[in-house]
Amino acid sequence: MKTLIIKTLALSLLLFCSKTFAQITPKGTAEKFFREYQTLGVTKSIDNLYASNKWMELSAEAVSGLKTQLEGLTLDFVGKFYGYELIKEQKIGENYIFLTYLGRYDRQPIRFDFEFYKPNNVWQIHSFSFDDKFGEDLK
Repeated sequence: MKTLIIKTLALSLLLFCSKTFAQITPKGTAEKFFREYQTLGVTKSIDNLYASNKWMELSAEAVSGLKTQLEGLTLDFVGKFYGYELIKEQKIGENYIFLTYLGRYDRQPIRFDFEFYKPNNVWQIHSFSFDDKFGEDLK
């Protein structure tokens, strides 16, 4: 009985620690972006997306332009946002990954591309873009 209690405590501690110290993943970051896009809006979701990359401070003007473009996806232009789904994942080695998501809007789908890079031990966003050019992915 004592052994069972010790094993249960050890397993509980192991599970707790693995969740607490789990590394941030590219998919988790992209999905967090979409949750925040729906609940917090464009500015906060993009700010949080780029928070993992200290170099983005040098590209503040480009990030600001990206926010303006994404804010252009209004209810009048593309309709309501219903959600997203991962449609393409491409790894280049162990330290670079492309994720493409389909954003589901009333009027049309929008493609969201995320590029993540792991220069050392931590994933960071390298590039983010969106457009309506799905045909290019099918060729």
